[in-house]
Amino acid sequence: MGNSIDRRARPTKPNTPEESREKRRELAVFLFLAGILFPILAVIVVSGYGFGVWMLQLLTGPPGPPG
Repeated sequence: MGNSIDRRARPTKPNTPEESREKRRELAVFLFLAGILFPILAVIVVSGYGFGVWMLQLLTGPPGPPG
C-alpha cells in the first residue's frame, strides 16, 4: 500500500508497429493543429474583425459624439 499509483490504470506503451505509427500520427496532427493551424486561424479572425471595423468606420464615421 506504500505505492498508491495503480499500475493497471497507466497507459501502456504501444506494442505493435501499427500502434507506434498511430501514436506518431496523432502527435504530428496535434503539433500541426497547435503550432500552425490555430495560430494562423487566430490571426485571420482578428485581422478580419479589424478589417470589418475599419470598413464600418469608413461608412458611418468614427465613434463618438457627433461634432
